Amino acid sequence: MPSFAHASAPSRVDKPPTVGYSHPVPSKKPPRTYSAAGVDIDAADRLVSRIAKLAATTRRPGVLAGIGPFAAAVRVPRGMRDPVMISSTDGVGTKLAVAKLLGRHDTIGIDLVAMNANDLVTTGARPLFFLDYLAVGVLGSIDGEGIVRGIAEGCRQAQMSLVGGETAEMPGFYAKGDYDLAGFCVGIVERSKMIDPKRVRAGDVVLGLASTGLHSNGYSLARRALGATTRAALRRSVAELGTTLGEALLTPTAIYVAPVLALLKRIDVRSMAHITGGGLPGNLVRSLPAGTRAILSRAALPEPPLMRMIRERGKISQPEMDRTFNCGVGFTMIVPRDEAVRAAGLLAKRGVRATAIGIVEKGRRGVVYTDA
Repeated sequence: MPSFAHASAPSRVDKPPTVGYSHPVPSKKPPRTYSAAGVDIDAADRLVSRIAKLAATTRRPGVLAGIGPFAAAVRVPRGMRDPVMISSTDGVGTKLAVAKLLGRHDTIGIDLVAMNANDLVTTGARPLFFLDYLAVGVLGSIDGEGIVRGIAEGCRQAQMSLVGGETAEMPGFYAKGDYDLAGFCVGIVERSKMIDPKRVRAGDVVLGLASTGLHSNGYSLARRALGATTRAALRRSVAELGTTLGEALLTPTAIYVAPVLALLKRIDVRSMAHITGGGLPGNLVRSLPAGTRAILSRAALPEPPLMRMIRERGKISQPEMDRTFNCGVGFTMIVPRDEAVRAAGLLAKRGVRATAIGIVEKGRRGVVYTDA
């Protein structure tokens, strides 16, 4: 806000000091430029040029204007009677710390897309386009192109277009080598085909779709439990994982869009949930109507080696594991009992392992575990 305390003072323009009347003495002050302040516009422009090429590989029908203009333009698909736009936004969280320690950033973008697209598809919508936001201290200190390469790969897996984003270089706000990511996803669905959890009935089966790892949740606890706070620790091979600890922690989040959309054409899916922060108790409950609860079989739930390591080495209680991690289940679908076996078979044909992990019954809305 401008100050008017000295409004009456005459304006002054700084000039180099002079000797006599005609020989200015050069100022010793450095030139005042954006680059000198730490923001490299030229580097940002070069990155945008490379991003445009990566984005072009994700372009799908309907994109009228992508990266380049001030805003993207995407046409609503033709043939829809009552289209509903669906949107989601999310980030990657402290999984970024693992990527930074290992100096590997080419998979984080897949996680970013997955966290958004998997949320969106629970409504029955198909993703249309994606935008990203990358905030960084010093652009030259990170692999910006590698990050966006991962985003483009995630968009291809989710069958949508990368149409734009924002790269913000913020020296003094983020430390050198630090960055944060956010994503924004927009999809569309015919209103009559939107998934409505109110259709869930007692006797329906809960299918659990296998996760590929921790996905993008619980890393603050996982890193502490496993001592995964140094590069040396992350590069150590772990026999029970069959790889290094770092590789296991950086395994990209599964993108369920293609198999889910294919299943919706053949199975009466009543409700779906993306299992993120809060685990099964905090997310499956969101796909249940009032007056119903999900009874999950502990014996039917997988326990991947990485999850077991976290629980045992961190001495973490099972309830805490349940509400922090996906515990081997990255996505759930509630289907009629007589369609559960067929649904699992169809998912298997698309490379997704799905298991009946519980049933729905009448009761107070929530998630309950049994040992059976």
